[in-house]
Amino acid sequence: MAAVEMGRGVITREEGFDRRIEPFRTELLAYCYRMLGSAHDAEDVVQDTYLRAWRAREQYDDTRSSLRTWLYRIATNACLTALEVRGRRPLPSGLVAASDPLGPLVQGEHVAWLQPLPDSVLDAGDPAGAVIDRGSLRLAFAAALQHLSARQRGALILRDVLSFSGSETAEILGTTVVSVNSSLQRARTRMKEVGVRRERVSEPSAAEQRAWVERYMKAFVLADVEGLKRLLTEDVLMEMPPMLNWFSGRSNYGLFMEWVFGAAGKDWLLKEVAANGGQPGFAAYQRVGDGYDLHTLQIFTVTDEGISRNSVFQDSNVYATFGLAARLDDQGRAIAEA
Repeated sequence: MAAVEMGRGVITREEGFDRRIEPFRTELLAYCYRMLGSAHDAEDVVQDTYLRAWRAREQYDDTRSSLRTWLYRIATNACLTALEVRGRRPLPSGLVAASDPLGPLVQGEHVAWLQPLPDSVLDAGDPAGAVIDRGSLRLAFAAALQHLSARQRGALILRDVLSFSGSETAEILGTTVVSVNSSLQRARTRMKEVGVRRERVSEPSAAEQRAWVERYMKAFVLADVEGLKRLLTEDVLMEMPPMLNWFSGRSNYGLFMEWVFGAAGKDWLLKEVAANGGQPGFAAYQRVGDGYDLHTLQIFTVTDEGISRNSVFQDSNVYATFGLAARLDDQGRAIAEA
């Protein structure tokens, strides 16, 4: 096997190739998440991308494109193939009309929902936070991307988020610059129609956002509905995949939380989480018997005026992605399943 000298030892050319492509893994994961709307699917596609890159390593020509562009083309092809089968992943507010907060909960049958992305998977691969534009990972932006066709989504992310040139984007998508520009224009128009712009909106610092949610957590464990309402914006939105139900407004939110505490009790344990590039949240554990069972994962959007959105997830796959224990004891320690 061919080998090259590097440092003190001798490594194979294949090992050298691995080292060259490994630094791109985290940004490719973020890209695939934006494309697919699922942390699990994104991880699968990135693994597939690296396998394809390894198999095609002898075909890479650095005189034709950068290694980064070449990897993005492989990842994009894998994403486009996956999207042909899996389609888009909406949130309830992008799928159906608003609900009565006291109406029956209706489960969305056969709907693959947008999922949150735990910050831990980004931090592990990019501890300095230098590679990823985390603002473009926010749930609202990820949900808006689901309104675009696969190729429109790719063009918008590659050009407006990742700042690839028109020619690089055309190479990655396997098309022409004219086609890229057309897709990009349609994508920008559609994003404006659904109320989301690429430009980052003003938001509180990470510490301020966490402080808002910590106050919310204190009110939650006290079952203080009025205290919760004081932390919300007037047009706050709550949605709860896999339920189709969603509603907006501080009053509706309060009515729903009164129902929650009445139906599920007032004894809870909460565990802080962070998702989608810095959105604060928590896992809510409900008292059941002599312990606490995992009930929901809640991710918040926070503005200068308060909490404007609560995306509540109740999905075992999402729980697993965040590494959440199914059951806790009174001290908040995980209880091993029998």
